[in-house]
Amino acid sequence: QVQLGESGGGSVQAGGSLRLSCAASKYAYYGNTCMGWFRQALGKEREGVASIYRSDGTTYYADSVKGRFTISRDNAKSTLYLQMNNLKPEDTATYYCAATVAMSGAVCSSKILDGSDLDAWGQGTLVTVSS
Repeated sequence: QVQLGESGGGSVQAGGSLRLSCAASKYAYYGNTCMGWFRQALGKEREGVASIYRSDGTTYYADSVKGRFTISRDNAKSTLYLQMNNLKPEDTATYYCAATVAMSGAVCSSKILDGSDLDAWGQGTLVTVSS
């Protein structure tokens, strides 16, 4: 069974940076593995943030984070990362990593950014950005 565990959340001031990590245990890293991050703020709907497709490294980002966030992975460590720079108060949310499979980078991004057909997600890590 897939298990995902996020870490790296915390409190920062606007303009600051954080790096989130997601350790994946017992996950089958086949070529069609799709992983990503979504977030949920209090009282708001879940929002897909970024995705990465293992087969070709294709990445996608939500418009709200494009240019500020970078998703990456370390296959040897079975770890997914989200580097978040120039954080804004509106980035305040609980961040979750998620995993599923997909047939292409575009399908991967659709699943992660839409939150559809996900196989697993973690407990989440809270990010708080103060102005």
